[in-house]
Amino acid sequence: MSMIRRDISMRYKGTFAGLLWSFVTPLLMLVVYTFVFGFIFKARWSESFPSSSEFALIIFPGLMVHGFFVDCVGRAPTLIVENSNYVKKVIFPLECLSWVVAGSALFQYLVSMLVLLVFMLVLKGYIPVTFPIFLIVVGAFVPFVVGCVWLVSSLGVYLRDIKHGIGVLMAVMLFVAPIFYPVEMAPDSLRWAINFNPLTIIVQQLQNVLIWGRWPEWLILIGYFLASCVFAKLSFVWFQRSRGGFADVL
Repeated sequence: MSMIRRDISMRYKGTFAGLLWSFVTPLLMLVVYTFVFGFIFKARWSESFPSSSEFALIIFPGLMVHGFFVDCVGRAPTLIVENSNYVKKVIFPLECLSWVVAGSALFQYLVSMLVLLVFMLVLKGYIPVTFPIFLIVVGAFVPFVVGCVWLVSSLGVYLRDIKHGIGVLMAVMLFVAPIFYPVEMAPDSLRWAINFNPLTIIVQQLQNVLIWGRWPEWLILIGYFLASCVFAKLSFVWFQRSRGGFADVL
């Protein structure tokens, strides 16, 4: 926990507002989304949900998930390289660095969720009773994210070019996910790509509990969690086997 707190504080070290930026940033982004999509583009989610003023609220949970993912995996390619001083310390568990990154990003995610909560109260006057269930949905996502950090951070030691490819992949995952549109709007021939995106299930379940006031699809969510745990375990095994060569490369 001390390393997570230090990582969070280092993000805003030297700034005037400090940790206040963690609240101000998502607040400003949500205001911008509301203005651009609601008042400029007058975007609508679907025919059954024609309100343009609340379009920003619908896309914000998906953007938060993608932001959480990018915050973690985007740092992964250089995570070990930037902490090379820990590599030669035999007693230091390098695998903990992934949890530090995830914990720091999760803090920002929870602050963004607080912003969403305030906006829902302002625009809609209420919050769904299913709102707190978002913690379970995000909890099912965390093992996958940590697994990605283990995998990418270990590969980043040996393949320095991976940091450039990760940025492109993150952008693709943003648009090949039902964040700005419902899955039903996509052509049938492309829906396989959307469903293959690991963000899709989490985005849909968060929209259910945060926006539509529905309970998550438990069987799908449990299956996702189990698959995430398996992926995290395999990534951890790879990380432990590859860490032996870190010191030689660094």
